[in-house]
Amino acid sequence: MKNNRVLSLIGLATKAGKTVSGEFSTEKSVKTRKGLLVIVAEDASENTKKFRNMCSFYEVPIFFFSDKESLGRAMGKEYRACLAVQDENFAKAIMKEV
Repeated sequence: MKNNRVLSLIGLATKAGKTVSGEFSTEKSVKTRKGLLVIVAEDASENTKKFRNMCSFYEVPIFFFSDKESLGRAMGKEYRACLAVQDENFAKAIMKEV
């Protein structure tokens, strides 16, 4: 149940234009301090999981959640291995559910 709630919140945030996805965009979002929460698919490659170090350096919460297909479907796109939430309220709501 929680899984569906988090995916719904990701979908809402995407429709509101408050998320970015993909490795490059997520990294840029964190480094420019716009990304307030990073979500990485549990089945992402080890290379993608490099966000651990970057997020701890920039003090951005990171969660490993769901799979690439589910994250992509929630965003209305193909597979997504990682995404950043750029809205404080959406970030807090998602963190509360995870």
